[in-house]
Amino acid sequence: MDMALPIVNATTAVLARVSAAFNAPLARAVVFGVHIDGHLVVEGLLIAVIVFQLSRKSYKPPKKPLSEKEVDELCDEWEPEPLCPPIKEGARIEAPIVESAAGPHTTIDGKEVVNFASANYLGLIGNEKITDSCVGSLEKYGVGSCGPRGFYGTIVSIFLCHLDCEAKIANFLGTPDSILYSYGISTIFSVIPAFCKKGDIIVADEGVHWAVQNGLYLSRSTVVYFKHNDMASLASTLEKLTRRNKRTENIRRYIVVESIYQNSGQIAPLDEIIKLKEKYRFRVILEESHSFGVLGKSGRGLAEQYGVPIDKIDIITAGMGNALATDGGFCTGSARVVDHQRLSSAGYVFSASLPPYLATAAVFAVNYLEENPSVLANLRSNVALLHKGLSGTPGLEVSSHLLSPIVFLKLKKSSGSLTTDLDLLETIADQALKEDSVFVVASKRSTLDRCKLPVGIRLFVSAGHTESDISKVCSSLKRISASVLSDHV
Repeated sequence: MDMALPIVNATTAVLARVSAAFNAPLARAVVFGVHIDGHLVVEGLLIAVIVFQLSRKSYKPPKKPLSEKEVDELCDEWEPEPLCPPIKEGARIEAPIVESAAGPHTTIDGKEVVNFASANYLGLIGNEKITDSCVGSLEKYGVGSCGPRGFYGTIVSIFLCHLDCEAKIANFLGTPDSILYSYGISTIFSVIPAFCKKGDIIVADEGVHWAVQNGLYLSRSTVVYFKHNDMASLASTLEKLTRRNKRTENIRRYIVVESIYQNSGQIAPLDEIIKLKEKYRFRVILEESHSFGVLGKSGRGLAEQYGVPIDKIDIITAGMGNALATDGGFCTGSARVVDHQRLSSAGYVFSASLPPYLATAAVFAVNYLEENPSVLANLRSNVALLHKGLSGTPGLEVSSHLLSPIVFLKLKKSSGSLTTDLDLLETIADQALKEDSVFVVASKRSTLDRCKLPVGIRLFVSAGHTESDISKVCSSLKRISASVLSDHV
């Protein structure tokens, strides 16, 4: 303590002298008549030094250039990043190879099998009249147009079959106009971005399949999902978005649903959706790939099934690769809706047009449906028979709608792991094919698919299936599931 006291006194004396120096008359400067204290001068000098140091270029010692040998060694050691991640064990898909037309019966590995894996709802694959119409179209127009509709125009005769097909679909559904797309899955994810833009609001069912999800993503709109096929959840979502929110009154708003959900086999209650649409002033985009040619008294889809006027639905899309047994897709609605797509829909503007023979096949398929309404009765009878036959299947339960041609079997008791559930379902499907010559598929999901619904076995029912076909698939699935799911029952 005695030693520290002199040090403190000395420090205090030095600080006093420095302070006196700064406050002395000599430490003051006069600039334009203003007295400046000495400490301001020192601070200014310090700032100038700091700015000088920061503005100096950093010193870099000269590098010695690499020799050719060193360059070669570095190149040999360099390994580029893979273009795609490695495929995990068990992730490879070895799909069965179909060796004949995918009708109710087909050939796989040289063996005839009962086919419940193709969405050939009306049994038109292999229909002689449709095949002959395609041959005639090929002889007249060739295979493809080699260009988009808008590029060549629609004057040349090759496009007359496209115009006929568009008019046929519009007349069949009772809409003012329709537009053809060259690829079924691209229809919906071209139509959504054509109308929905950044800043718009889309309310979509959480169970929509990947093509719809992709359209939602490409639109860059604000997307809000509601619980699968739950109208209370839809009403609640619409209420939250519109209640006391004046901003939503000035932007476009859409509800996007599927008529028959590919991921569950459920049917959307269109009558309730239209009521909510009108109450909250939203537009409806309806995807009808699995209901066109199936639902309704004459196969005109979900609107006919529920008795809803077709003009209540703003935009309808569908792929033609299911009930019509051809390819491509269409969108139908008002003349303004269709005309807008001819200049604004990427899938229409930038894709080569639908091959003429496929458009011709679609026209003949619609004609067949109009001339043979009994085919719908056969289809519904087969669906009901399959529902009845699959009831009581060990470890599995039917979760699809009774009118849906997609009969969806899901696990009664999930393992809690999507991968494990899929392994169990694929084991059942593989054994059914190998042991009983019954071709069914599990609902695989890609890494891009955001759907969170349970996976299952999808059976696509055809009007061409016989009672013995249905009996065979039911007995096969019951026997195999009892063995594979013995620990899960």
